[in-house]
Amino acid sequence: MPVSVSRRIGQAAPIRSPASVRVLRLTTWNVNSVKQRVPRLLPWLDQRQPDVVCLQETKLTDDAFDQLLSDELAGRGYAVARHGEVQWNGVAIISRTGLDDVVVGVPGAPGFPHAEARAVSATCGGIRVHCVYVPNGREPDSEHYRYKLAWLAALAEMVRASPQATIVCGDMNIAPADIDVFDPDAYVGHTHVTAPEREALAGLRALGLRDVVRDRWPTERVFTYWDYRAGMFHQDLGMRIDLVLASAVVAGRVKAAWVDRHARKGSGPSDHAPVIVDLDEAPNGDIGPVVPPPSAPAAEWGATRLPQST
Repeated sequence: MPVSVSRRIGQAAPIRSPASVRVLRLTTWNVNSVKQRVPRLLPWLDQRQPDVVCLQETKLTDDAFDQLLSDELAGRGYAVARHGEVQWNGVAIISRTGLDDVVVGVPGAPGFPHAEARAVSATCGGIRVHCVYVPNGREPDSEHYRYKLAWLAALAEMVRASPQATIVCGDMNIAPADIDVFDPDAYVGHTHVTAPEREALAGLRALGLRDVVRDRWPTERVFTYWDYRAGMFHQDLGMRIDLVLASAVVAGRVKAAWVDRHARKGSGPSDHAPVIVDLDEAPNGDIGPVVPPPSAPAAEWGATRLPQST
């Protein structure tokens, strides 16, 4: 059976796994319901062979997650730390390079109104991995928006106490800069791009974390999320909101960092694509930034409105 844990927020679980195995391939993927995504997730694990996978929006209780995936993941050599709830949110780390000192939640983080299943952390192969699903924010200056900023502040305090080798990854629900959306004009008045959100994200990076995808591809068009509606994916009208932020000692090991756009194609995909980071070696070469690259040209600014704005 894979290791599974459920603990109070901020409480470490007494899990020990071999930590001598180094992480070589780490990925993060908002699967938007792991139950719906099983037919895509399991073949993807077999194809990409990640050592550590951070999942968001699992949308299952811990028991339901175990019933669904326990045997399949155990057969592939993965240990699991999951933190879920009924219907919404939910995060998990699956690892075959150790899963030590698991902590669920973010100490001191607010709820809405109750504490939500938005974070799980563990040490995998000597790296402290924080898997997060940041609140959406809904509308600027709304109660949920203020909740998002307060939650990010609590996350920063948690990360501040992390060891030298640290990764914070997941669905951040923030596009770091205008280059990370298909058209900045389309997002005026919406969340994910406001100055307070970007300042909160910059505060995380100021703790010594590097945005490894953008570091590797500073000027390229790179998106990780495309709305299901209005043919946004096929037109490559997306956002880059799924991030891997790594401390200097980890960022220095990066040999490849790319978005697996193929996992967003076909039947029954999530609306997010996985982000893959290779450390020390790159089995597929230094590919990227998006694989396969989109065929659609870059959008002309001002030509497209967001589906929710139409």
